Amino acid sequence: MSIEAATIPFASASARTERLRGLRPHLEANIRGQPHVMERTTSVLTRGELGLSNPGRPKGSFLFVGPTGVGKTELTNVFTAYLFEGRKPIRFDMSEYQNQSSVEKLIGQKADETGLLGRALGGAAEGTLLFDEIEKAHPLVLDLFLQILDDASITFATGERKNLSRFYTVFTSNIGSSEVMRMSSAPMATVERTVLSRVGQQLRPELVGRITEKLVFGRLSFDTQREICELMIERERARLRNLGFALEANGEVVEFLIRRGFHKNLGARPMRATVERHLQDAIADGMLLNGAGSGRVVVDARNERLVLHLITPSV
Repeated sequence: MSIEAATIPFASASARTERLRGLRPHLEANIRGQPHVMERTTSVLTRGELGLSNPGRPKGSFLFVGPTGVGKTELTNVFTAYLFEGRKPIRFDMSEYQNQSSVEKLIGQKADETGLLGRALGGAAEGTLLFDEIEKAHPLVLDLFLQILDDASITFATGERKNLSRFYTVFTSNIGSSEVMRMSSAPMATVERTVLSRVGQQLRPELVGRITEKLVFGRLSFDTQREICELMIERERARLRNLGFALEANGEVVEFLIRRGFHKNLGARPMRATVERHLQDAIADGMLLNGAGSGRVVVDARNERLVLHLITPSV
């Protein structure tokens, strides 16, 4: 299923049901190396979209835990785009909200302020709220999250109360990352128990207990990162094709990029930058040398770079 399909709105109840049948395959096609989280994620989202979740709470809430670069934020991006006509999550980095004044920063300090959260929500009636690295948030900010999870609302300094019952709420955390990396050969169930035990020690139990699903993401193997590299190449080729640049790439190009983008500790995070930089450099060099930005991408082993060869039409 193509990524572009996420921009098609639900036209009717039957269309919505049919669309939801494709949700899990779509997630699995776009998120690699985390098959154990797909069923539970899809379950929460399906119940939420069918109106089965508690109307006094968010449609669903998640705590995604694991090392950096393993798909926690990407999964949030993918399901949000699929369910909400290509939109992105409303994202906040909790490393920026570690002080006592962070509450006022989020919801406003004066009677005419709604804070960054209010401005970000704007007139949005539905979507996803994403709070990255929740363990870094100030305790008073966590109180705001309790309000969101308890009654699906947030009250700004203006006195305005925003209803969030049509939103999903996602928290991410790196708690237990060292355990995930160290226990790479252990069964995933064992890793989950260990990491969630750490989560229970570091996060307030009243917050964790209100979250619908707590999911632990595993580290990405080399083979999984190869799959991700191939996926990112196809995405970048599609994006560049829309700009008028048609590229062909073979397995040699994949090997070149995986060797430079693979990172044991940072997961797939460096891969996207590696793929984008090298493919875009090949196009830029081609345009500067011969005015053409389309062709076959090949590896220039001597100069350790990708270059663009024009495709000669067959006679």
